[in-house]
Amino acid sequence: MRAPSSTTLPLVVDLDGTLTPTDTLVESVLLLAKRRPLALCKLPFWLLRGREVMKSEIARRVGIDPEELPWRDDLLDWLRQERAGGRELVLATAAHRSIAEGVAGHLQLFDRVLATDDTRNLKGANKLAAIRAEVGPAFAYAGDSAADLPVWEGAQAAVLVGASDSVARSVRARHPVEREFARPAAGPAVWRKALRMHQWAKNLLLFVPLLTAFSFLPADLATMALAFLCFSVAASSTYIANDLWDLGNDRRHPRKRLRPFASGVLPVTSGVAAAVLLLGLSFALAFVVKPAFAAMLLAYVVLTTAYSWFLKERVLVDVLVLSLLYTMRIVTGSVAVGIHTSSWLLAFSLFLFLSLALVKRCAELQLLQARGQASAHGRDYRVVDLAVLWPMGLASALCAVVVLGLFINAPETRERYASPDLLWGLVALMIYWLGRLWIKTARGEMDDDPVLYALKDRGSRAVVVAMVGVALCAYFFGLPVT
Repeated sequence: MRAPSSTTLPLVVDLDGTLTPTDTLVESVLLLAKRRPLALCKLPFWLLRGREVMKSEIARRVGIDPEELPWRDDLLDWLRQERAGGRELVLATAAHRSIAEGVAGHLQLFDRVLATDDTRNLKGANKLAAIRAEVGPAFAYAGDSAADLPVWEGAQAAVLVGASDSVARSVRARHPVEREFARPAAGPAVWRKALRMHQWAKNLLLFVPLLTAFSFLPADLATMALAFLCFSVAASSTYIANDLWDLGNDRRHPRKRLRPFASGVLPVTSGVAAAVLLLGLSFALAFVVKPAFAAMLLAYVVLTTAYSWFLKERVLVDVLVLSLLYTMRIVTGSVAVGIHTSSWLLAFSLFLFLSLALVKRCAELQLLQARGQASAHGRDYRVVDLAVLWPMGLASALCAVVVLGLFINAPETRERYASPDLLWGLVALMIYWLGRLWIKTARGEMDDDPVLYALKDRGSRAVVVAMVGVALCAYFFGLPVT
C-alpha cells in the first residue's frame, strides 16, 4: 500500500539509522574510550541500572558534535520539502536528549524533540507512548529497524529509511507506505575499501630480505607468502581501528569523509567485530610462521596503534614513526626467514621512507593551501610548515642516495657482487625517481600516499623494473677487467 504525503499528518522521525546511518550510542562509547578510557569499566554497572541511566552517564562525560555526523542527504532533502509545505516534523529517538537537541539545533528542521532522559529509555513501546502523549494518535513515522515495528503499529503511515527486506515486507503488509529510501550499498567492494586491500602492496617490503640476499628457495618463499598474509590481515585490522578511532577528523577531511565508516555506509559495530576477528586470525597464522615473527608483528601492531591514537597528532613525530613502520616490515621479513638484515639496508630504508612520508604531508598541506585553510584538522601541521618540511624531505631523499652510494663502496658489497660498479646505475635511477616524486608533489599531482602512487605510476614502475635489472646484472655478470 502507498499513502500520499499529507501536510496535516505530523511526521515523526527517528535518528539512529534513519536521519543518520550511524548509531550515536555506539559512537558515544567510542568517544568515551578515546577521551576517558577508564570510564569504560563503569559501563556494565550503569547498564545494570537501566539503559537510560547508561546513556545519561555517557552523555555527562562526552558529547557528540552534530557537525561530525554523517546524514542521509536524500531524506533530509525530502524533509525540508515537507517542512516548507507546512508539515509538522518531530524528532523522536532513543538517543539521549543532549544528542537529540544538538541534532535538532544543527538541522533546524524539527518542531519538537522527544528523546531518552534520566528516567525513560525512548525505544519501542515507550517511544510510541511518548509520541501519542505529545503528538496525538494520528501521525506518520520514519524509521529503519525492527525496533521501530511497535511504533509503526500505532502510526497511520510509514516512511521506510534503509530498512532491511524483512522489516520492509512486514511494514508494507500492515501499513500504508508514504515514502521509501534505499539502504546504501555495502557489498564486497565497500569492504575491500574498508580493509584497504590496495594497501597490502606495502607489505611486499617483507620480501626485500629475500631479494637482497638473492635467496629464492621454495620453502622460504612459502614462509614469506604466509608472513605476507599475516601482516596484511593485521594491517587491515589496524586500518579499521584507525578509521573508527578517527571518525570525527575523517568526516572533516575532503576525501576521508567518504570512507565506509566515516560516511556511515558500514556500521561502526561491524567495524569493531571485523577488527577483532582479523587481528585474532593474523596472530594465529603468525605463530605458524614462527614465534619470533609473531613478536615482531605484535610490536608493529602496538606501534601503528600508538600512531593512530596519538602519535600522528605530533608534528614530525608522525613522519618518523611512519618511516620506522616501513622499515619494520623489512626487519620482520628477515626474522620470518632467518636472513640477516644489513645496517646499510636499514639506514637506506629509514631515510627513503622518511622522505616519502614528508611527500605525503607536503601534498596534504598543499591541498589545504589551495582551499585557503591554514592548518590540518587533528594534526599539528600548518601550511607555513611547508617551508621546513619541503627541504627536509629533499634532504632525506639525498641521504638515502648517499647511503646507497656508501653501500656500493663497502668491502662486503664488492666481495658479494660480480660487478659492483654497475650498482652506480641504481644511484642514478634513485635520484631520478625521488626527484620525480617531489616534482609531482610540487605540481599538486601527488595522491595522499606516495607509495601507492608509485605503484600506479607508469614512470615509477619503469624505474623499479630498471633497478631490478641493474641489481641482477651486477650480481650475476662480471664485467671484463681492462
